[in-house]
Amino acid sequence: MNTDRVFKALANPTRRRLLDSLRARNGETLGGLCENLDMTRQAVAQHLRCLEDANLVATIWQGREKLHYLNPVPIHEIYDRWIAKYERQQLQALSDIKQLAEGD
Repeated sequence: MNTDRVFKALANPTRRRLLDSLRARNGETLGGLCENLDMTRQAVAQHLRCLEDANLVATIWQGREKLHYLNPVPIHEIYDRWIAKYERQQLQALSDIKQLAEGD
């Protein structure tokens, strides 16, 4: 896994929005993904290429249509490497302390 590419892809809000769209409606065409974004098809295609380079999106040709699918594996690998190491109790304790300190 190329972690730098994954983090670069996830750093952009438009690309995160595309991933959210694919999570909701997997197997979407470029045109379908463009419907929810106020940008050109070329701009969306460029973002999708970045997501493909990071292996976050897989594509399959079905006839004349190119379908885009979310690949959650790289995100899961990041979770396993950096997030899962912290036990839920420790994170909850930190969250409780933060809320107390902020007066929530």
